[in-house]
Amino acid sequence: MTNVDFEVEYNNRARVPEHPEIFKRWTEAAAKFRAGHRNSEERISYGPSERQYVDLFWPLADRNAPIILFIHGGYWRALDPSMHSHFAAGANARGLAMAFAGYDLCPQVTIAQIIAQVQSAAIFLGRRLKRRILAVGHSAGGHLTACLVATDWKSLAPDLPADFVPGGFSISGLFDLEPMLHVSMNQDLRLKREEMLNVSPLFWNVDAGRTLEAWVGGDESGEFLRQSKDVVDRWGKAGVATLYKEVPRANHFTVLDPLADPGSEMCERLERLAAKIA
Repeated sequence: MTNVDFEVEYNNRARVPEHPEIFKRWTEAAAKFRAGHRNSEERISYGPSERQYVDLFWPLADRNAPIILFIHGGYWRALDPSMHSHFAAGANARGLAMAFAGYDLCPQVTIAQIIAQVQSAAIFLGRRLKRRILAVGHSAGGHLTACLVATDWKSLAPDLPADFVPGGFSISGLFDLEPMLHVSMNQDLRLKREEMLNVSPLFWNVDAGRTLEAWVGGDESGEFLRQSKDVVDRWGKAGVATLYKEVPRANHFTVLDPLADPGSEMCERLERLAAKIA
């Protein structure tokens, strides 16, 4: 890894110069989706800060649906759940509810604190809705998704099942945070070497029988491909049901587009995973 230019490998905005147009498209599509959706609960607070909220989009006239918790990316320091609302369209069309969790951002908080906030969001939903959860996340949200799958839930919430989050679906996730020590964004992340293992789910103990699928854009950097391959390999050897999938001709941002299409392979996989936790 010493010969890898981490600054280049992890600078997704530089790799995708059209990202401002993609973010604009997301924002407009998300606002249009929210305006037309007839079965939603928005800005449900799960914690004390303004960003600790959940938007929940149910399938039309159905509030007994399996729950997907979507966690946005942005390297733990940017973006917002409201930019992603329209990605519930595919899941909703397949009879699944999708919740979008916000969290505080670095440098105001640490990555460890963000993990704890997302765990709190999941616990809030589990207690409120009385059902298990499938975690889905993009980029830094993929990292947080893996953290939820590997969490010891009985130590945090004894009233919830041990397999409260039995499965995760990571899209272009990060699992080994050691490279973050070598990039300029660490000025905001404030990640220290001595805590790196504690916030890197690649190295966490995870119960056999859990599920993690790691999807990644085929046009992404070698490091992003490696991250997903590594977690599938390591966790698979620990007894986790894993799958690695490259999405052809997709970059770090367009890899999310299939979530809005109920006919996509990605949405089909989500429906199958959700059926296992219902």
